[in-house]
Amino acid sequence: MLHFENDYNKGAHPALLEALVALNDVGLSGYGTDEYSQSAVDKIRQATACPQAEVTFLTGGTQANQVVIAALLASYEGVIAADTGHIAVHEAGAIEYSGHKVLTLPHQDGKLEATAVRQFLETFYADANHEHMVFPGMVYISHPTEYGTLYSKQELSELARVCRDYQIPLFLDGARLGYALAARATDLDLQTIAELTDVFYIGGTKMGALIGEAVVFTKQNQPKHFISIVKQHGALLAKGRLTGIQFDRFFTDDLYLELGKHAIEMAEQLIALLEEKGYRFYLQSPTNQQFLLVTAEDLEKLDKAEVCYGFWEKYDETYTIIRLATSWSTSQADMDALAEVL
Repeated sequence: MLHFENDYNKGAHPALLEALVALNDVGLSGYGTDEYSQSAVDKIRQATACPQAEVTFLTGGTQANQVVIAALLASYEGVIAADTGHIAVHEAGAIEYSGHKVLTLPHQDGKLEATAVRQFLETFYADANHEHMVFPGMVYISHPTEYGTLYSKQELSELARVCRDYQIPLFLDGARLGYALAARATDLDLQTIAELTDVFYIGGTKMGALIGEAVVFTKQNQPKHFISIVKQHGALLAKGRLTGIQFDRFFTDDLYLELGKHAIEMAEQLIALLEEKGYRFYLQSPTNQQFLLVTAEDLEKLDKAEVCYGFWEKYDETYTIIRLATSWSTSQADMDALAEVL
């Protein structure tokens, strides 16, 4: 079978496994207090040019989103997100389960527009009854978005300006951040993201880690007793070495960025191949996720050829949107086999 359904269908990158195996018999302290986790924190601070960054390692994206949002919001607050945002669609109500409403706004190619967020906030506070409503307490975005699109530096700056004006945090979900950083059509780097956001996370699970996301608070704004909050959510690993060692390796010799570059190179081959075969794209994505409009006949052929894809949504009575994704693990052999099938 050819696996293009997501970017986490393989176990882990060999370099990360080797790092874990090499230290397997070494006794280390728990809960992320070991020297390798601290080394990873130091390297992330250096990579983000944010020496005051406070870094905590969690295990997965939904967990990171729920813990951060629950920790930052008051009981009467909700979080603004695009109506296609991960927290609004694909997290089984995890944010609502923690007691906070997701306040959705229409998306533009998967992105939130600063003007729409500002208008929403202005309208909320102009309402004489707003004390009886869910307060918009933060803004959530993902980079890349759920459609593989990217925010520009200007777009992120404008969102940050709105958040500063209303004194609410801007939270960037970076589950696939490595692919965004490696995209050719981007003007955002880690340093700029750290400068403009209040908290973001560096995704590991979709970038070749067994598990792991690095949550980064950038403005000395990590909530008081954050580790206690993490533990209340059942999210604190006793064997914190598992995430710390992997992120220490990610940020050694630019491995994190190199894995992103590989996926983008494979995605560029994928785009060229799909264009050559006459497939119709739903939108233009510069990252590792490509979205196609296909018929029921197309799907049947892909299924028979054992090409694994991700169902995304129904477009109309004729077409379905599917996703093909490359990743850190996509090989040239995978691409050649897909070309033969198509």
